[in-house]
Amino acid sequence: MSAKPLILVTNDDGISSKGIRSLVEVARFFGDVLVLAPDKPQSGMGHAITVNHPLRLDKSILFEGLNAYTCTGTPVDCVKLAIYEVLNRKPDLLLSGINHGENTSTNILYSGTMSAAVEGAMENIPSIGFSLADFHADADFRATQLVAQELIANALKGDYPEHVCLNVNVPKGTPEELKGIKVCKQAYGFWEDRFDKRLDQFNKPYYWLTGEFTDHDKSEDSDLYAMRQGYASVVPTQFDMTCYKTMNFFKTWEK
Repeated sequence: MSAKPLILVTNDDGISSKGIRSLVEVARFFGDVLVLAPDKPQSGMGHAITVNHPLRLDKSILFEGLNAYTCTGTPVDCVKLAIYEVLNRKPDLLLSGINHGENTSTNILYSGTMSAAVEGAMENIPSIGFSLADFHADADFRATQLVAQELIANALKGDYPEHVCLNVNVPKGTPEELKGIKVCKQAYGFWEDRFDKRLDQFNKPYYWLTGEFTDHDKSEDSDLYAMRQGYASVVPTQFDMTCYKTMNFFKTWEK
């Protein structure tokens, strides 16, 4: 009888978030689960790693019957520590999330949730990042859990492509409202940034980043379009950022 798959679960909202608890509930039906997540929210950290101060790793009792740890670092730190210090091996599957808030389009570049999944892909671990388009602390994650069940089952079949992770986003709503799952491309959209400038008690300025996200992609095969139609979007994602279509153009600059 074969051993159960070993599944690493992490996130960027912190180990006490409802999102990671909801993902662990699904993951534990598929294999042996290790949880290693930040001890505090780490949203917007992207692929940051900790190099200027030491990392702390502590056992957690938040997940009954499972090995669980908190880390003082970023989501990517968590993945690295899990592989090289806690497990001393690569897991069979890496799951990140469920994030409170979507990570569609170019939001993936800022996302700690997806950076953890990208780190898994760099290690050639089948990896999936899950996000729900609901920032509420007590959001309804049931629809995302159903999507996770489907995708985890497929990811563990043994034919998962090398060095690829999945960016999964689910619209806000009940399981009954979810229309299905669509494999999509990443939409072209970005934040039109603004800063809210204020003054502190010493009359010195400080700034809060704000702005509005704008979808510039009107195609019907993008993640943003699928989400607007009520589908969960699945974008196969790679860490190779080479722009192959412009290689021949820039080769003309060679000397």
